[in-house]
Amino acid sequence: MIKSTILGAAVVLAPLAATAQQTLTAETTSAGSSPHYIDTTFAAALESAGVATLQITEGATLTNSVKAVAEGRLDIAAAPLILPFLLSRGIGPYSGVGAEKGKELADNIRAIFFHAGSHQIFAYYDSKPIEDITKLDGTRIWNGPPRGAALTSGRATVQLLSGLKDGEGYEGVQTPWPDAVSTITGGSVDAWTSPDGLPSGRQIRIAAAGATTIHDIPSALYNSELGKQITAAPGHAPFSMPVDEYRAAYAGNDITIVTDDDTFDSYSTAFGEIVPAEMDEQLVFDIVTVVLEAQDRFEKGSPIGPNLNMTFGDIDGVSQGACGAVQIKMHPGAIRAYQEAGFTVAECLHP
Repeated sequence: MIKSTILGAAVVLAPLAATAQQTLTAETTSAGSSPHYIDTTFAAALESAGVATLQITEGATLTNSVKAVAEGRLDIAAAPLILPFLLSRGIGPYSGVGAEKGKELADNIRAIFFHAGSHQIFAYYDSKPIEDITKLDGTRIWNGPPRGAALTSGRATVQLLSGLKDGEGYEGVQTPWPDAVSTITGGSVDAWTSPDGLPSGRQIRIAAAGATTIHDIPSALYNSELGKQITAAPGHAPFSMPVDEYRAAYAGNDITIVTDDDTFDSYSTAFGEIVPAEMDEQLVFDIVTVVLEAQDRFEKGSPIGPNLNMTFGDIDGVSQGACGAVQIKMHPGAIRAYQEAGFTVAECLHP
């Protein structure tokens, strides 16, 4: 993993002077992803306000990051909301933890804000096209890192498209996030599926090696019983955008967007920035106050900014992928920051 330290400012701004600047540890995904942009922008905003210095580890496996926050070994992480859900039950990548310990650990996690800056895509190189994305027998498909939420979503997408399971009809290929682009551009796979923002730096880098085509989920499959189950699954939320707007985001790159109607339909990966439950309430209040005041910075700092689905307003819980199967709670300091900014937070998110 690549570790970068983002240094904080020496002067504490007056409105936030009650809390001395602190050094906090954080983990996020690799460069080019939505969580990476959010977390580095987050760190820069905290630096400018003089609230905290974030020591960020990039290219992290978020399955491990979520557990580290729950255990109090890490201060902040970008968390796909399916991971606290799985941890609370001691299943999936946390099966070794067990249900009792998993629930205890999950109870130590608090969200401070939410985002859904990525959605699932399916793509291939035009030089080696997939003639029918519903017939993927015998193919090799990069479907995520070795474990975690992205792999679960990637496998679900291939199953929805083709009815095939990983290892039963197609060969799933997994590599750590920092190796994803090189694995795909190296030509060892026939196609790939991944959660990406819009526009995705990762997809632009992949297309730099040759023209690519990105598909959404065909309407009949998207609206099928399985499609609805996947869209509503823990950690997911529906995603639809006019295809003309979607294509415009990739203008100037050698990327073709294919849909069967006038919208790009998929599902988003619901994320929350998480901290340990015992983190100081005033510190969290100051951190979230900075985030809420930095809306322009998040939305204008990158082409991906307007499509981050960041929570800069009322939080109803359901739109954020919580208050259903996922029962994550918000930190009291974060709730207070939202309320003092004039926003409401659903009762289901209160500890």
